[in-house]
Amino acid sequence: MSRRSQRHLDPVDGILLYDKEVGLSSNRALQQVKRLFNARKAGHTGSLDPLASGLLPICFGEATKLSQYLLDSDKRYMTTFKLGQTTTTGDSEGAVIAQHSVDVSAQQLQSALNKFTGVIEQVPPMYSALKKDGQPLYKLARQGIEVDRKPRSVEIFELTLIAYDGESVELDVHCSKGFYIRSLAVDLGEVLGCGAHVTKLRRTAVGKFNVEGAINFDDATAMDHQQRHQQLLPLDAGISSMQSISLSEDASYYFCRGQEVRTAGEPESGLVRVYVEGGGFIGIGEALPGQRIKPKRLLSTNS
Repeated sequence: MSRRSQRHLDPVDGILLYDKEVGLSSNRALQQVKRLFNARKAGHTGSLDPLASGLLPICFGEATKLSQYLLDSDKRYMTTFKLGQTTTTGDSEGAVIAQHSVDVSAQQLQSALNKFTGVIEQVPPMYSALKKDGQPLYKLARQGIEVDRKPRSVEIFELTLIAYDGESVELDVHCSKGFYIRSLAVDLGEVLGCGAHVTKLRRTAVGKFNVEGAINFDDATAMDHQQRHQQLLPLDAGISSMQSISLSEDASYYFCRGQEVRTAGEPESGLVRVYVEGGGFIGIGEALPGQRIKPKRLLSTNS
């Protein structure tokens, strides 16, 4: 983008809770929303497959500096698996490569699901955005290339069976970052001995944010400029679980220039939200022994 066109874009700052529709990649959804806001800078906080709908928090401007903390948040999904079929992708967009009859009771299903609660080792699917030598795995998969993927430790905090009709399994999944619902479907199908794949997937929560508070593309398009910007959450909304501290104007001056400063009665470890006394949010700091705090992520604007 040229400097001339850059000047016509707006310096938007904040977090939008966006409800992505089925059929769009996360990047395409991001670009649509970015154009609606005429924003200079924006990024999403964790991809959703085109098959999936649901909550896609979008960070604008200075909020992109804090997007990693949303990426690291736990997630919640409503999903439906179809038993009896295995596909190339682990979901309904792939070709069926194996088919089996299904003779699984609700009790057997629940027993199998219980095996996945807690910390487990999960192999990421080939159809994922993970990279191998700089190349996304899904691009290799489309070329018929499969590479070894190391299992990763992930966690399911809650796994609730919502409905089962002898073929379709509806689940509510609360899981850690880096968890793949398609891998859960494949692994469950293996445990049951009949295969399985994802037919529906909707992300309902990211950290403390819920999709019920999100807007979709039609909502955003129907709003005028002011209404649209009123949907933005403040920069610190995504890190509200961190303890907050306030610095004097003098201390904040040095903190904002990358220097450690002294505090009073604050924690001696961990990350904290940092504010100017009587003013705005200025960034994230790391608490150190001796009532000191050092800058971790600084913002160039106070909100």
